Amino acid sequence: LSDWFIFICPRVLPEGRAHAALRSCPLSYRFNWSELVPLRLWGRTLGLQTESSHFLLEGMPFRIFGGSVHYFRVPREYWEDRMLKMKACGLNTLTTYVPWNLHEPARGKFDFSRNLDLEAFLSLAAKIGLWVILRPGPYICSEWDLGGLPSWLLQDPEMQLRTTYKGFTEAVDAYFDHLMPIVVPLQYKKGGPIIAVQVENEYGSYAKDPNYMTYVKMALLSRGIVEMLMTSDNKNGLSFGFVEGGMCLWENQPKMVMEYWTGWFDNWGGPHYVFDADEMVNTVASILKLGASINLYMFHGGTNFGFMSGALESDEYKSDVTSYDYDAVLTEAGDYTSKFFKLRQLFSMIIGNYKSKSQNTVLAYSGKSEAFLKWPFCWSPVALLSWQPLPLPPMIESKASYGAILLHQYISLWDVIPSLLQPVKSEFPINMENLHLNDSSGQSYGYVLYETVIFGGGHLHSRDHIRDRAQVFVNTMYVGELDYNTVELSLPEGQGFRQLRLLVENRGRVNYGLALNEQRKGLIGDIFLNKTPLRNFKIYSLEMKPGFMKSLRHVAGWSAVPDYFVGPAFFRGRLWIEHQPQDTFLKLQGWEKGVVFVNSRNLGRYWKIGPQETLYLPAPWLWKGSNEVRGLGNSFVFFLMFVFSFQGGKVATQQGLELTLVELNMQLEEDVSWKLFESHENSVFL
Repeated sequence: LSDWFIFICPRVLPEGRAHAALRSCPLSYRFNWSELVPLRLWGRTLGLQTESSHFLLEGMPFRIFGGSVHYFRVPREYWEDRMLKMKACGLNTLTTYVPWNLHEPARGKFDFSRNLDLEAFLSLAAKIGLWVILRPGPYICSEWDLGGLPSWLLQDPEMQLRTTYKGFTEAVDAYFDHLMPIVVPLQYKKGGPIIAVQVENEYGSYAKDPNYMTYVKMALLSRGIVEMLMTSDNKNGLSFGFVEGGMCLWENQPKMVMEYWTGWFDNWGGPHYVFDADEMVNTVASILKLGASINLYMFHGGTNFGFMSGALESDEYKSDVTSYDYDAVLTEAGDYTSKFFKLRQLFSMIIGNYKSKSQNTVLAYSGKSEAFLKWPFCWSPVALLSWQPLPLPPMIESKASYGAILLHQYISLWDVIPSLLQPVKSEFPINMENLHLNDSSGQSYGYVLYETVIFGGGHLHSRDHIRDRAQVFVNTMYVGELDYNTVELSLPEGQGFRQLRLLVENRGRVNYGLALNEQRKGLIGDIFLNKTPLRNFKIYSLEMKPGFMKSLRHVAGWSAVPDYFVGPAFFRGRLWIEHQPQDTFLKLQGWEKGVVFVNSRNLGRYWKIGPQETLYLPAPWLWKGSNEVRGLGNSFVFFLMFVFSFQGGKVATQQGLELTLVELNMQLEEDVSWKLFESHENSVFL
């Protein structure tokens, strides 16, 4: 355990009253932070500091019991619920990343509104009584597309991400110029909840530029960041991710596990990972016994709505599922798990309303029994005068099963193209990011359709230039698919000129590792027919933005679903909700692959290979009734990539296709108990 968390702390304060009180305090006292909450500390000046092996907050001993919740993965209407559950579990600090690619989706176009209102999220944390450790990047990893970096950075063919390359630092500076004015007033010394700010993220695992971390540090300081700075790395990356100015002190320093992984994320086609609750709580208890602070990653994972899930690429490319349930302390929908109640029991024995059974000990949870653990330091004697129990856990949000929904209409993609899409014409194939779209910021997500004219058939070879998966059509006839594993196809012979169509799907950019600079999507090079590179393309962007989805409702050509059909196609249906909408899950049994939109909101990707079998549909995204007056009901619009193979091309019913709304959480094909030992991330405080 001692190898899991190592701090580097350059600030060591002289002894003072707080330290004297600490040394004279009997070890049996437990922590009480009832007065150390954002709304009760006025006239604050000292902030989070280190003294010997302890943290101090406003000069008083402090332990960070944190949990990660990402505002961009949780509907805004549920932010407060998740924070109240953190408090009820016994945590005192919230940690969150800040995703650059959502806040600046196009170069120079910033968005801090609605579900991206960072100021509102952090202010709510203060109101609830939670401190905040902010992780603003610019890189965040987090199983998020390109680790949170905007894809338009890759328009530059020489781009060197996460370095002091001029094109990158200029973009970071422009972003921080908009982000930091929101963050700075919310720091501890200015009356806000932010007690620490992380410098970049996991740079020790990248470490391509020895000057980069100093650049990020100065970019923060020069814009008004005054709270404690920190870094976060795994065991092997600590020395490489350290920013200049800190001292490597391996002993007699505060310790913190910045990411104690409560579970793990899933990839399409892989198993669902489950981390045993008793093992997890036993490990947390062992960490706390050593006197360390901890951050639970994740306390609540939420959902990778839309096209935002990332990918891994080590031996092979593996894209992440839509759900970020993570087997965390709360489920994807915010419900309690056994981990929550076991952790609540553990933390209540440290900061709750129970006396220890003997001098020099406090109770800690150890699986099925209680064990006595000696704690290396204590709270101020004043704490005994104001004990208070943990708040009661909030009620869980109710769920609904709305049953089967008939998708009674469809329209082929080939019928949509002439009405809604204008092509980019190019002699050569152009990757997604370099298409002249979105104020010259290119296309970030979704699909790209490449069309060219061929004469005859033959041998089609991708030369591994498909990113990430392409369906191949001759006119409207499906021929096959190309991806990382399949790089060649045989095209049938035919008379005259025909259209060759490649519908390329961006399945998510890699978010971790050394290949970030190579994450361009679409066709990234030439495609060859009979060893001759294809030329003269019409390129259609299918980014599936809300404006496109709204236009799709009114396009001519929608018709009843036929007995047989050839994809790709859009399908739609309606749902009538009699009473107040409730959370539900969309079960897609029998559907092959695609994306789901509800009332123009992108729920995310689905794929029959699992392990995810349902998509989370939060109640705030549904409306009571059918909303006919507003021109739409609860319309489900599907973009199916493989409808041509759906039940052999035959419709499931005589009236249309069906899907089911159920109460159940993510249904999984396989559970794997996964033990996490030496890979948790540690923090360095500056």
